[in-house]
Amino acid sequence: MSELTQPLDGEPAARVLVAGASGFTGALAAQLVWRHPRLELVRVTARSEAGTRLDSLYPRYRVPLELEELDVSGAGDCEAAIVAYPHGAAAPVVAGLREQGVLVVDLSADFRLRDPKEYERWYGERSAPDLLEGAVYGLTELHRERIAAAELVANPGCYPTAAILALAPLAADGLVEDVVIDAKSGVSGAGRGGSDFVTVDENFTPYGTDGHRHEPEIAQELRALGADVPLTFVPHLLPIDQGELVSCYVRTARELGGEELAELYRGRYDEEPFVELTDAPPGVRDVRDTNLCRIHVTANGNGRTMVFAAIDNLWKGASGQAIQNLNLMLDLPETEGLK
Repeated sequence: MSELTQPLDGEPAARVLVAGASGFTGALAAQLVWRHPRLELVRVTARSEAGTRLDSLYPRYRVPLELEELDVSGAGDCEAAIVAYPHGAAAPVVAGLREQGVLVVDLSADFRLRDPKEYERWYGERSAPDLLEGAVYGLTELHRERIAAAELVANPGCYPTAAILALAPLAADGLVEDVVIDAKSGVSGAGRGGSDFVTVDENFTPYGTDGHRHEPEIAQELRALGADVPLTFVPHLLPIDQGELVSCYVRTARELGGEELAELYRGRYDEEPFVELTDAPPGVRDVRDTNLCRIHVTANGNGRTMVFAAIDNLWKGASGQAIQNLNLMLDLPETEGLK
């Protein structure tokens, strides 16, 4: 088999473009599409590394395609695209792809927040606002049916993915009165231009303590579940390359025992392919290079419920979830090509 031949299983369900494939999430998305048995990766693009093969930038991903400059007008030969551009830069690309009839999963924040004022507060003026109404928030476990019918999916941020999955069972049952979310992520969450090694090594620091742009995203989805409650969110930077853990401390509407909590979470997640409930708090290594979210819930006996959720911020927090969503949009099994 030629190194330029994908290991496809029969005819592809869609030809896929990955835009912004030189970044961490875009490169992983390209690899996941490349090894997917039903998706054909036809093009990878980058704004600054055009002409470089992706496997030169990321040898471990083994994607032997040359990065190109993006030509949205020529994207009509693709049925689907994953856009891994920063906020602000993504929306015009998404709009151009949608004009070509291409299904899009957008990894930026450009279509996540429904409230225009909240978006402007955290990100500035919104581009392509006409697309917002049709965009579906891509947390698969909450919006599976809408995602399956969508043409544009706004992939959630990594912190919101873990936090909302941790809190959804309590929120949907009206049990959350207030919550503190203590969140930690590896440095890959900051992208290729993020923190340098000297700053991060043997260090551990909070950031965004005066407000973080993922907080309104978490609040939006908790409100939709019925929990319009006080929320404190503090992210921290871990001296690891990838992985994420959120520790949620919830004051509940009434005292909850361990068995009731276990039953509540089993009822919501027992049938979910990418959510695992654990008997002990999870660690980030438990989920590395997988699309899993591992959750542990317990009562501390002092009126608080504690929920811990671990994900790989590049997988379930970004590219893996993008493939999960794209599978649904293409009427494929949502686990296809994932682990």
